[in-house]
Amino acid sequence: MTVRSQRLQVVLSLEERKEQQALDRMNDVRRQWQEEQDRLEELQRYQLEYHQQMREQQQGTVPVARLQGWQNFIARLDLLLGQQQARVQQAGQRVEQARQQWQQAWERRRGMEKYIQACRAQEQRDRDLAEQKQSDEAAARQFSRRR
Repeated sequence: MTVRSQRLQVVLSLEERKEQQALDRMNDVRRQWQEEQDRLEELQRYQLEYHQQMREQQQGTVPVARLQGWQNFIARLDLLLGQQQARVQQAGQRVEQARQQWQQAWERRRGMEKYIQACRAQEQRDRDLAEQKQSDEAAARQFSRRR
């Protein structure tokens, strides 16, 4: 018959697998967040460059149609920036959720390891007691034979 700590190794393996899956998911979500963040920064750089170009071209006389085109483009760019900021925020929330799920999986795995260690310690104490009992019984038999 196998001892409890050996049987629990199966459960520990499952917990380790779950923890690894949670870690993989967290890393995937972090990469997605970083991609969204990179897109946001790219849009912000583009907006800054566009504003600089617009200021440079406004040094002289600018036709009204061109000015309206710039304003329309800036309005669309601002809308895109707002949408991208929302995507970054949502991705950040997914990262936090994935981190919490990984943390829980880590804690379950760690708890199982500690439980297995406690079982092993108890099994060792039980073996020590059994050996001591056998030793005491052998000593008692030897003592009774001498009498």
